[in-house]
Amino acid sequence: MESQTSNGGRTFSRRWALGAGATTLLTAGLSACGSSGGSGGGTLTAFVYGDDAVKVQVKAVDRFNASAAAKKTKGKVKLQKVPGSDYPAKLRTAMGSPNAPDVFFNWGGGSIKAYKEADQLVDLTDTIKSDPVLKDGFLPSVLAAGGLSGHNYGIPMRGMQPVILFYNKSVFAEHKLQPPTTFDQLLDINGRLKKAGITPFALGGADIWPELMWLEYLTDRIGGPEVFDRIKNGDSSGWGDPAVLKAAETVRQLIDDGAFGKGFSSVSYVNGGAPAVFAKGRAAMHLMGSWEYSTQLGKFPDFAKKNLGWCAFPKVEDGAGDIRNVVGNPTNYWSVNARTSNKDAAIAFLRACASEAYAKDLVANGDIPTTSNAEKLLDASPNPEFAKFQYQMVQQAPAFTLSWDQAVDPDVSTPMLTEINKLFVGKSSPSRFVSALQGLK
Repeated sequence: MESQTSNGGRTFSRRWALGAGATTLLTAGLSACGSSGGSGGGTLTAFVYGDDAVKVQVKAVDRFNASAAAKKTKGKVKLQKVPGSDYPAKLRTAMGSPNAPDVFFNWGGGSIKAYKEADQLVDLTDTIKSDPVLKDGFLPSVLAAGGLSGHNYGIPMRGMQPVILFYNKSVFAEHKLQPPTTFDQLLDINGRLKKAGITPFALGGADIWPELMWLEYLTDRIGGPEVFDRIKNGDSSGWGDPAVLKAAETVRQLIDDGAFGKGFSSVSYVNGGAPAVFAKGRAAMHLMGSWEYSTQLGKFPDFAKKNLGWCAFPKVEDGAGDIRNVVGNPTNYWSVNARTSNKDAAIAFLRACASEAYAKDLVANGDIPTTSNAEKLLDASPNPEFAKFQYQMVQQAPAFTLSWDQAVDPDVSTPMLTEINKLFVGKSSPSRFVSALQGLK
């Protein structure tokens, strides 16, 4: 179990490890890396994001290299840790060189689209279907979320991070409120809180990506996950779906209604501003990734232990989306380079991610595994109640939509975030917002 300090300190890097770091565009031209590449001998190179969670993958490599599976496939794995800020650019450079990794860490969705289009990925769809360990070893919604156009190109290898509606239990109790299950209930709660002089929602608008979470859930609840699936798979006309416009209009309604207070665009999540507003009772709710628990535990441990509540994002009346649907960061994935010299060893290494030993290491690191049998292990997590809520939330989800800024092509992500921010700060109308997104290619 991690200490409160390290658990809290880990959170911001984790948003970027599983989150928006996928879209960081760094200058190309860095030196090629990797040792054996696709044409090497018995040792496979695995690129991994080099943050503090990498210790789980270090142990997995040691275990695999000593295993019967390594002996049978005549392959061993050499882990190459790449500093987080350098990862996307170093991977791009390496994949275009003779020293490309055999296996590599990624975010699924848009982060691997260019490699898929360049025929650099092993399509794992049939392998998964024919292998009970891979087919039954992971939660279906997470396995699907890392793919493209209905095909699997990755195996889950880190913890889940769904976006959750958090609420302040003491504020809710004082004002006799219950967590909302419908959007009308949420609007009613907003009105009652504002009368009491409390901002309904904390929002770190200065970072932009917290604003994205609102559009992700509203689009899902109004139109269902199919709306964004079209966009993720390259159909930019999907931005013109009525659900996107309705979601944008709902966001403007919330802003104009004071749901986020007046200064949200100058409040940051990353520097701790939004979590403090929430923990100190100045805002009653906070829509945020599951790392919010770790953040609060590190910064405001008493609040985290006594007054932090959580629930699903409410259903929108007459909407097509199931209240069980989840958005956020399903996990990270291992993908296999089509040029690997030993596909059998690479697949055997990926199978190890479904093992109980791997899942136990994730739990010990404060993560929630995405394996189908992980629930029984969660009593060992830092907060079993919260861990089981997250796990069951994802386990029961008919769909888990990958965060938009990771799911779309990296070239689209930055201008998309710019348009989202313009909508939130009033520099764009809902209709202009939709038109701008339709123009992104």
